[in-house]
Amino acid sequence: MAATSNEEQTVLPDIEEEAEGMEREMESDEDEEERMGVEHSEEDEDDKDTSEDERENEAEIQRLEEQLSINAFDYNCHVDLIKLLRQEGKLHRLRKARQKMSELFPLTEEIWLDWLKDEIRVTEDESDREKIYELSERAVKDYVCPEIWLEYVQYSIGGMGAEGGIERVRSIFERALTAVGLHMIKGTSIWEAYREFEIAILSTVQPPPGSVPSQEQQKLLTAQLQRIHTLFKRQLAVPLMDMEGTYAEYSDWADDGVPEMVTHQYRRALQQMQKCKPYEEALLVSEPPRLTEYQAYIDFEMKEGDPARVQIIFERALAENCLVPDLWIKYTAYLDRQLKIKDVVLSAHERAVRNCPWTMGLWKSYLLALERHREDHQTVTDVFEKALNAGFIQATDYVDIWQSYLDYLRRRVDFSKEWSRELDELRAAFTRSLDYLKQDVEERFSETGDLSCTIMQIWARIEALHCKNMQKARELWDSIMTKGNAKYANMWLEYYNLERSHGDATHCRKALHRAVQCTSDYPEHVCEVLLSFERVEGSLEDWDGAVQKTETKLNRVNEQRSRVAEKEAFIARQEEEKVEHRRKSKADKKPQKKSQKANRTGDKRKAEDEYEEEWGEDAELPSKRHKGVAAEELMETESGLFGRRPQPPRKNGPPGYRKNQQGATEAPYQTQEIAQEQRKDENSIFVSNLPFNLEDPESKLRELFLTCGTIQQVRPVFTPKGVFRGYCYVQFEDRLAVPEALKLDRLDVNGRPMFVSPCVDKNKNPDFKVFKFNTSMEKHKIFISGLPYTCSKEQLEQLCKEHGTIIASRLVTNRSGKPKGLAYVEYENETQASQAVLKLDGTMLENLKLSVAISNPPSRKIEDKVVPSRILGAAMPRQLQGARGKGRTQISLIPRSLHRQSTPDAKAENGTVTDGVHGGPGTTNLATQMKTLSNEDFARMLLKK
Repeated sequence: MAATSNEEQTVLPDIEEEAEGMEREMESDEDEEERMGVEHSEEDEDDKDTSEDERENEAEIQRLEEQLSINAFDYNCHVDLIKLLRQEGKLHRLRKARQKMSELFPLTEEIWLDWLKDEIRVTEDESDREKIYELSERAVKDYVCPEIWLEYVQYSIGGMGAEGGIERVRSIFERALTAVGLHMIKGTSIWEAYREFEIAILSTVQPPPGSVPSQEQQKLLTAQLQRIHTLFKRQLAVPLMDMEGTYAEYSDWADDGVPEMVTHQYRRALQQMQKCKPYEEALLVSEPPRLTEYQAYIDFEMKEGDPARVQIIFERALAENCLVPDLWIKYTAYLDRQLKIKDVVLSAHERAVRNCPWTMGLWKSYLLALERHREDHQTVTDVFEKALNAGFIQATDYVDIWQSYLDYLRRRVDFSKEWSRELDELRAAFTRSLDYLKQDVEERFSETGDLSCTIMQIWARIEALHCKNMQKARELWDSIMTKGNAKYANMWLEYYNLERSHGDATHCRKALHRAVQCTSDYPEHVCEVLLSFERVEGSLEDWDGAVQKTETKLNRVNEQRSRVAEKEAFIARQEEEKVEHRRKSKADKKPQKKSQKANRTGDKRKAEDEYEEEWGEDAELPSKRHKGVAAEELMETESGLFGRRPQPPRKNGPPGYRKNQQGATEAPYQTQEIAQEQRKDENSIFVSNLPFNLEDPESKLRELFLTCGTIQQVRPVFTPKGVFRGYCYVQFEDRLAVPEALKLDRLDVNGRPMFVSPCVDKNKNPDFKVFKFNTSMEKHKIFISGLPYTCSKEQLEQLCKEHGTIIASRLVTNRSGKPKGLAYVEYENETQASQAVLKLDGTMLENLKLSVAISNPPSRKIEDKVVPSRILGAAMPRQLQGARGKGRTQISLIPRSLHRQSTPDAKAENGTVTDGVHGGPGTTNLATQMKTLSNEDFARMLLKK
């Protein structure tokens, strides 16, 4: 039994170990299943997230495609669509999107490189290489970019195995060197790639080591070595950055050393590179678009006079500033006058109008360049039709482009023939231009843009001078006069000169008689011309008729002028009388005010005596303290003089006083610290429009202006009852802190915009005016009206940033900080602002139609004019009103029954004057102003039942 038990004892542990091993295996299997299940669930979740992202991206793609179907010229929408399609890998739709965008806009370097790389990646068949070549040719035409050329030549190297492949690669390399080989920074990469290509070919023509080359092999080897030598020589003659390394490489590579002529060219190029190096360094340290640095570089190269170097620096500048019309105008003008190479000139003009289609001057130059290089008529006509659809921002631009096209058509006509197809085409174009200006342009701009009828005048001159058709010329001038030009003397004299040169005396006399009858601006001049004409051409009867007609006209004109002068004099007398009446009324009220003041002074003196009895004779009275501080602590603002907030009375002394160690009362503790010599207006600012309920304004203002500089003192202004008036003075230790503090103007403080202005004593500077914003036309800034009141600054910038770089934006608010639905947005240049006006005007935002225009704020100059008063509708000079155009008091003490309906105040915003009630033009009819009422008149009206 003992043995059995021992055996059992030895077997049981083994069984237990096996059981434990099986349990561990089962547990591990369960853990593995759980882990696999988790992995499967995570993969399912990933697949679910991926599918959701794909659905969202597909929805966004459809939205962008619908938006482009509505507005195909939305540049940013094109970019977003291409980016999203590339992310999703939808190559077929991506190719279509890129193709559509390239037809409307020049593509950037980044878009072209992505396009080329994507197409190269999917190219499998050798027959598809030609498509890549065509695409590369399109890419290098939009902008001169070294990276695109490098991608092009590298791809072409892969196809040199075909017949003529090596020569094709060399041809592309040579074109690349012509285009970007002079690029001081990136041109070196093209040169080095070309050399490496030729060195690789050299390795294929070299004979194996130890073998003797044949005559044919030696000839190929010599030619290839000569190509590499030539490349080194050509590169060392071009000023490039780090060209010293190239010279050292050539020295090592050449067996016979560097030739003296190459060394001479290298040193000259090195000197040129040193001249250009400051401009290149300025470009490297500055940030895009670097327009100022490029302008300086361009001016330098134009003085140097190398056309190829001028061309490359222009191309570099335009690659980063493709939307600057002035740069394109300057470049194309240089090519037209200096280079005069047809392909280069016309290519630059085409790219200019594709980048800045809204600029009429570029289209005009393009038409002239096409005619100058004798392009066919259909090409010129097609370009003109594109110009009409470019979307100019002014009506006069359409007049100018039509004039350019009509000039071109006129130069095609051979007027020696009685009839020609070109003459019919010219007349048809004149007729079409008039219809286009009357219908299309007037519908868009509410004007034709040709108020002087310049096109009709040119047509009339052509008919009279070249076609000898005075009947048609007279019909045209009759039409010109019926369009509102009959009142201008210069128009009649222009017609008279045409008749004088190509017509007859009868029609000249008729034109001058009509001119005397209709002219209203300079009738004396027209009368003088008529009399001079009759002295030379007319009979006695004609002379008498002319004298009678001119005398009648001049007498009528003089009578009208007299009536106008009398009316103006009457108005001036009325104004003088009203001013004199107010002056007398003010003088009569002075004795009454003095007596009232004397009574108040007696009461005040009595209160002071009681105060002295309570506090003692040594204590300085609050009234005296206030009076003594007036010259030191108080400063005149727009509303008058204000003092410091009085402290509440304390049991141990008067307000604002403290006792020394001996118990004697000292002068006010703040008055002594703020002495006159410490007050510096140039170190101070005036802060207004603060909330009246602002708690502890001194601490709050210190906190707001802490970052501007060291604050010496903050002086909030309080009423005698201790209520904060909403403004204060902040004085810094250093005057340099004042400009920094002025930058906080209109900062939001408890829901109100805080006004910050320089601290100026109005007594010493009565004409000083502070207005932060310009009051003249700002072509780089736009004015937006009709905004929702809920629109924030972020939403405004989000709306406007699509059309250019925003420098600053401002939502117009009232004094309480509530928005007025108006805003100003400042762009980087005039072109971006014009584009924003073109794109945003008339658009909808939260069911509100936006009105967008170039900023043209009204002038804030306050003239000495008579304006309607708020009391009884009486007129009062503007100079006697308050600082903001209101009366010195806002309280009317006249009984309500005596009020008269006053003219609503005219409100001006962005140069447009509107009536405050009806929205119509604000006018002031002085003739309807009520006469001044006497005291007896007031008494009769008050006693009237």
